[in-house]
Amino acid sequence: MQTQPATAPATIAPETTPTSGAVATLQALIAEGVDTIFGYPGGAIIPIYDALYDFKEQLHHVLVRHEQGGIHAAQGYARSSGRVGVVFATSGPGATNLVTGLADAQIDSTPLVCITGQVFASLLGTDAFQETDIINITTPVTKWNYQITDATEIPEVLAKAFYIARSGRPGPVLIDITKNAQIQRFDFTGYTPCQHIRSYRPKPIVRNEYVEQAAALINQAKKPFIIWGQGVMLGGAEQEFKTFVEKSGIPAAWTILGVDALPTDHPLNVGMLGMHGNYGPNVLTNECDVLIAIGMRFDDRVTGRLDKYAKQAQIIHLDIDPTEIGKNVPTAVPVWGDCKETLPLLTALIEEKQHTAWRQHFDEFRDQEVAAVIQNELFPTSEELTMGEVIQQLNELTNGDAIIVTDVGQHQMVACRYTKFNQSRSNITSGGLGTMGFSLPAAIGAKFGAPDRTVVAVIGDGGVQMTIQELGTIMQTGVNVKILILNNQFLGMVRQWQELFNDRRYSFVDIASPDYVQVAKGYYIEGQRVSERANLRNALRTMLEHDGSYLLEVMVTKENNIFPMVPQGCSVAEIRLK
Repeated sequence: MQTQPATAPATIAPETTPTSGAVATLQALIAEGVDTIFGYPGGAIIPIYDALYDFKEQLHHVLVRHEQGGIHAAQGYARSSGRVGVVFATSGPGATNLVTGLADAQIDSTPLVCITGQVFASLLGTDAFQETDIINITTPVTKWNYQITDATEIPEVLAKAFYIARSGRPGPVLIDITKNAQIQRFDFTGYTPCQHIRSYRPKPIVRNEYVEQAAALINQAKKPFIIWGQGVMLGGAEQEFKTFVEKSGIPAAWTILGVDALPTDHPLNVGMLGMHGNYGPNVLTNECDVLIAIGMRFDDRVTGRLDKYAKQAQIIHLDIDPTEIGKNVPTAVPVWGDCKETLPLLTALIEEKQHTAWRQHFDEFRDQEVAAVIQNELFPTSEELTMGEVIQQLNELTNGDAIIVTDVGQHQMVACRYTKFNQSRSNITSGGLGTMGFSLPAAIGAKFGAPDRTVVAVIGDGGVQMTIQELGTIMQTGVNVKILILNNQFLGMVRQWQELFNDRRYSFVDIASPDYVQVAKGYYIEGQRVSERANLRNALRTMLEHDGSYLLEVMVTKENNIFPMVPQGCSVAEIRLK
């Protein structure tokens, strides 16, 4: 995967008087260009919050209702803006409440810097009140973490933290600062952003011989196929990717994190890969002769059974993280490096082609999928509303220009399958970890990261109840987020599996919900509930046009399944239309 180029941070001039560690921390954030912080105060981080009182004009702090909400909001901010998200939390439970978000950010390559308070250094290891060894807890789910016990370390450590978070394959960093280090005063000699760390090479050296080998394979291919992921966007290589695709004439399909790197209606965009992806891209993965993977990691939800995945194809893999190449799928040609650099090199060497006959196969499979699945999902004849038709009408009203932030479940697959995207950084979802409760706080962060864009949180009735307290954050900040709950009165994805593979033994998936409209009104957020098709479009329009946040609950059919589907343990070519 790739990293989004960032504006060079500023250098802070030396202070003339001794500075506390807390003030030095905030000066570092300002120097790094941080403008928004998501957080929740507590005893061990009070000195930093006390210092923040004097920096209100430079640093906007968003008070969330739960630390998990804070880190998901920071993820949404990072994903919509392309910048590093920042979170504050206190020690103990405050810090441990960040762990789910850290794991989510780690697997989805989201750049974060999380700053946690810690008990006094003299109390470490004594089981002091709200003491938790957050460093050992978060080591598996961070790109780097570090505990500061002396204030003089703060400038250098935070400089490293931001550099590591944003460089190479991005990821989350956690810095734990003991309370004595926050209070301690020292001679602050200035802040210098980090540009290099010895032994840390965020970008591998591009090897031209591999680029040449890849071009030779592509030029010889009769049935080549491109699959791309989020790495294209993280590298800021959308235009380079589009140029490569158009010159090659090769059909291209996406992972759910990569969907918006190429406009949905581009003629070479053939759809979604994986378990609930489109029919043609899955079947034809096992018929192509050259498979070009760009900025993706061959996740199991994309590959299905590895021993039956693209065995006939020569695989070319472009990625900034060498450990991903060959990890799951054997690679014929590894193209290491940032795709913003490697794609133009490859594009210069490939021949311009059309692959008309090969592309026709994708069209034929698309026609089968439309007839068997898509037509009835988007334009149903039944009385009950479907998730697909809600997304279809949302598309028409937003013209594909909104940021769509999805939670996890059936609604997520429907939204990713059917939403139209015209620009990059428009699809924000929890991919690798699959974190229910992600959408509402992530949408809040996404709106702060892209204040001029419409942000719609698309959520299931299960996921929304996990972080519904963040309606309080919306209430207090006045942030304008549109909340679209697709309520099927089930934990829908689990129910689908229980129906298909467990003889309809619906074990604890029938979930009751509160009156979401009344709950929203308790937070001074307007809303309505819709269950009739005749009222759907006007309700969606009201939500989008309302001045401020708005909650729309749509009652959809209870037992609708998401197809196509690759059953677990099957190959992608065994995808089912029903």
